[in-house]
Amino acid sequence: MDTRIKKLSDLLVRYSCDLQKGEKILISYEGACCKPLIRQIIKDVYACGGFPYVEIRDSAISREIMLGCEEEQIQFMNEYQLAQMKGMQAYIAVRAGDNTSELSDVPSEKLNMYSLLTRPTLDYRVNETKWVVLRYPNSSMAQLANTSLEAFEDFYFDVCTLDYRKMGNAMDALVERMEKTDKVQIKGPGTDLTFSIKGMPAVKCCGERNIPDGEVYTAPVKNSMNGIISYNTPSEEQGFTFENIVFEVKDGKIVKASANNDERINKLLDTDEGSRYFGEFALGVNPYILHPMKDTLFDEKIAGSFHLTPGASYEDAFNGNKSAVHWDLVMIQRPEYGGGEIYFDDVLIRKDGRFVIPQLECLNPENLK
Repeated sequence: MDTRIKKLSDLLVRYSCDLQKGEKILISYEGACCKPLIRQIIKDVYACGGFPYVEIRDSAISREIMLGCEEEQIQFMNEYQLAQMKGMQAYIAVRAGDNTSELSDVPSEKLNMYSLLTRPTLDYRVNETKWVVLRYPNSSMAQLANTSLEAFEDFYFDVCTLDYRKMGNAMDALVERMEKTDKVQIKGPGTDLTFSIKGMPAVKCCGERNIPDGEVYTAPVKNSMNGIISYNTPSEEQGFTFENIVFEVKDGKIVKASANNDERINKLLDTDEGSRYFGEFALGVNPYILHPMKDTLFDEKIAGSFHLTPGASYEDAFNGNKSAVHWDLVMIQRPEYGGGEIYFDDVLIRKDGRFVIPQLECLNPENLK
């Protein structure tokens, strides 16, 4: 077996999930190419004294379910999935679907209903278990990244098995700075936005929840945001690729939204009362991820980026906003993407994607590799 798979499995089971003797773990996967990793995870779970359970998913099957689903049906689905999740102490999800656009022709009202009604299971998993989610390299992902499969696999294992403990230590200074900050201002092409993060916790993400990882997140004070933001990366959501997304924001609410499909983006933002407010603000720092590939788990960690997320906030950085939506939209501020600045309380913190104050320079790419 590829030694890189063993290294990744060990990271997932012993570091990300910190699995202990007697704990139950649900391993959810999609894609036959994942099987070598899934088998190794099961071996490592047994070696830790844990109990593995496996769930196989398939986006094409999920599409068929969603196309004809009814409310009562999905409510019952949530009930039995929630009961299963409540029996688990940990969760690993590995995804390698063949077609990232499989859900593109499912009507928005069906997708939104499904998200709303299955949200309790997701919330329990996020808030009550030790969990980690990752993609696994396949031809579809390599195509998104515009590389050969072999080249993408090399990139993938570099990204996913870097020294996350070192990254976590380097993030402490940014956490401290964010938790002392009131006003944030972001400037860039088509962007001039201000908001407050006063009193909000900052949370470092260093391989314990997502692989790959590399972000520090908080949440804006719900009604504090004003201005305009023009995102410069594409985002695939509900099976559709959104591009050229621009939001005008007043008192925390998106009052105008445009993209390559105005009707579709506004339907998504009208999912519920909270979907036009923001639930997360995060800075991406992974030194190996430099360009978007329409995969949120990678794109939101891009070095020199930030993401600002319409929808639900996380429980550990809760700003009061609840929604079935949590849509991580990324803006890259490195020079080749147009540059930009981030200010904390009128002090320039990051310019053109690089931290410019001494305490935070440890998070620049050359110091994390």
